[in-house]
Amino acid sequence: MNTTEIYATGRRKSASARVRIVPGSGKIKVNGLEYDKYFETEALCGYIRQPLNVTNALSQFDITATILGGGKAGQAGALRHGIARALVKADEEYKSVLKDCGMLTRDSREKERKKPGQPGARKRFQFSKR
Repeated sequence: MNTTEIYATGRRKSASARVRIVPGSGKIKVNGLEYDKYFETEALCGYIRQPLNVTNALSQFDITATILGGGKAGQAGALRHGIARALVKADEEYKSVLKDCGMLTRDSREKERKKPGQPGARKRFQFSKR
Protein backbone atom coordinates (compact mmCIF):
# COMPACT_ATOMS: atom_id res chain seq x y z
CA MET A 1 0.00 0.00 0.00
CA ASN A 2 1.20 3.46 -0.90
CA THR A 3 1.63 5.66 2.19
CA THR A 4 0.90 8.86 0.25
CA GLU A 5 -2.70 7.82 -0.46
CA ILE A 6 -5.28 9.98 1.28
CA TYR A 7 -8.92 8.96 1.64
CA ALA A 8 -11.93 11.13 2.38
CA THR A 9 -15.71 10.94 2.10
CA GLY A 10 -17.98 13.62 0.70
CA ARG A 11 -21.79 13.72 0.85
CA ARG A 12 -24.58 15.72 -0.75
CA LYS A 13 -28.31 14.94 -0.87
CA SER A 14 -28.44 11.13 -1.11
CA ALA A 15 -25.06 10.79 -2.89
CA SER A 16 -21.89 9.59 -1.18
CA ALA A 17 -18.40 9.87 -2.70
CA ARG A 18 -15.35 7.94 -1.50
CA VAL A 19 -12.34 9.93 -2.70
CA ARG A 20 -8.70 8.81 -2.91
CA ILE A 21 -5.95 11.28 -3.80
CA VAL A 22 -2.32 10.50 -4.59
CA PRO A 23 0.45 12.81 -5.84
CA GLY A 24 0.30 12.87 -9.62
CA SER A 25 -0.45 14.89 -12.72
CA GLY A 26 -4.08 15.94 -12.22
CA LYS A 27 -6.13 13.03 -13.57
CA ILE A 28 -9.62 12.63 -12.10
CA LYS A 29 -11.44 9.29 -12.46
CA VAL A 30 -15.00 8.71 -11.30
CA ASN A 31 -16.40 5.16 -11.15
CA GLY A 32 -13.74 4.02 -13.64
CA LEU A 33 -14.38 6.80 -16.19
CA GLU A 34 -12.70 10.16 -16.80
CA TYR A 35 -14.67 12.78 -14.87
CA ASP A 36 -15.54 14.82 -17.99
CA LYS A 37 -17.06 11.69 -19.56
CA TYR A 38 -19.01 10.82 -16.38
CA PHE A 39 -20.28 14.39 -15.78
CA GLU A 40 -21.17 15.58 -19.28
CA THR A 41 -21.88 19.25 -18.56
CA GLU A 42 -19.09 21.79 -18.21
CA ALA A 43 -20.89 23.36 -15.23
CA LEU A 44 -20.59 20.15 -13.17
CA CYS A 45 -16.98 19.62 -14.27
CA GLY A 46 -16.11 23.17 -13.19
CA TYR A 47 -17.93 22.64 -9.90
CA ILE A 48 -15.80 19.55 -9.21
CA ARG A 49 -12.55 21.41 -10.03
CA GLN A 50 -13.34 24.31 -7.63
CA PRO A 51 -11.39 23.00 -4.60
CA LEU A 52 -8.38 22.27 -6.81
CA ASN A 53 -8.51 25.69 -8.50
CA VAL A 54 -8.82 27.58 -5.22
CA THR A 55 -5.80 25.78 -3.72
CA ASN A 56 -3.77 25.81 -6.99
CA ALA A 57 -3.46 22.00 -6.72
CA LEU A 58 -5.02 21.15 -10.10
CA SER A 59 -1.96 19.34 -11.44
CA GLN A 60 -0.54 18.07 -8.13
CA PHE A 61 -2.86 15.14 -7.38
CA ASP A 62 -4.47 12.20 -9.16
CA ILE A 63 -8.00 11.63 -7.86
CA THR A 64 -9.99 8.40 -7.93
CA ALA A 65 -13.58 8.43 -6.69
CA THR A 66 -16.40 5.95 -6.22
CA ILE A 67 -19.81 7.58 -6.05
CA LEU A 68 -23.03 5.88 -4.99
CA GLY A 69 -26.60 7.20 -4.92
CA GLY A 70 -28.24 10.41 -6.00
CA GLY A 71 -28.34 12.16 -9.35
CA LYS A 72 -25.53 13.80 -11.29
CA ALA A 73 -25.75 17.17 -9.51
CA GLY A 74 -25.80 15.57 -6.05
CA GLN A 75 -22.90 13.31 -7.03
CA ALA A 76 -20.89 16.31 -8.23
CA GLY A 77 -21.53 18.05 -4.90
CA ALA A 78 -20.47 14.95 -2.98
CA LEU A 79 -17.29 14.67 -5.05
CA ARG A 80 -16.45 18.35 -4.50
CA HIS A 81 -16.94 17.92 -0.75
CA GLY A 82 -14.79 14.78 -0.71
CA ILE A 83 -11.97 16.40 -2.71
CA ALA A 84 -11.94 19.39 -0.37
CA ARG A 85 -11.75 17.17 2.71
CA ALA A 86 -8.96 15.08 1.17
CA LEU A 87 -6.95 18.21 0.30
CA VAL A 88 -7.14 19.35 3.92
CA LYS A 89 -5.80 15.97 5.03
CA ALA A 90 -2.99 16.34 2.48
CA ASP A 91 -2.02 19.85 3.60
CA GLU A 92 -3.46 21.73 6.61
CA GLU A 93 -2.66 25.09 4.96
CA TYR A 94 -5.52 24.54 2.51
CA LYS A 95 -8.07 24.47 5.34
CA SER A 96 -8.54 28.24 5.76
CA VAL A 97 -8.89 28.84 1.99
CA LEU A 98 -11.39 26.00 1.50
CA LYS A 99 -13.34 26.92 4.61
CA ASP A 100 -13.66 30.56 3.48
CA CYS A 101 -15.08 29.33 0.15
CA GLY A 102 -17.57 27.07 1.98
CA MET A 103 -16.27 23.81 0.50
CA LEU A 104 -15.70 21.98 3.77
CA THR A 105 -19.31 22.34 4.91
CA ARG A 106 -21.65 19.51 3.95
CA ASP A 107 -24.65 20.90 2.09
CA SER A 108 -27.38 19.48 4.33
CA ARG A 109 -30.35 20.31 2.10
CA GLU A 110 -32.40 17.15 1.53
CA LYS A 111 -35.62 16.50 -0.33
CA GLU A 112 -38.62 17.10 1.93
CA ARG A 113 -40.95 14.17 2.37
CA LYS A 114 -44.41 14.07 0.86
CA LYS A 115 -47.14 14.62 3.46
CA PRO A 116 -50.30 12.50 3.65
CA GLY A 117 -53.46 14.02 2.18
CA GLN A 118 -51.65 16.30 -0.24
CA PRO A 119 -49.97 15.83 -3.63
CA GLY A 120 -46.44 16.86 -2.60
CA ALA A 121 -44.33 18.14 0.28
CA ARG A 122 -45.81 21.66 0.25
CA LYS A 123 -48.39 21.63 -2.53
CA ARG A 124 -52.02 21.35 -1.44
CA PHE A 125 -55.09 20.23 -3.35
CA GLN A 126 -57.22 23.15 -4.54
CA PHE A 127 -59.43 24.55 -1.79
CA SER A 128 -63.16 24.44 -2.42
CA LYS A 129 -65.47 26.33 -0.09
CA ARG A 130 -68.54 24.56 -1.49
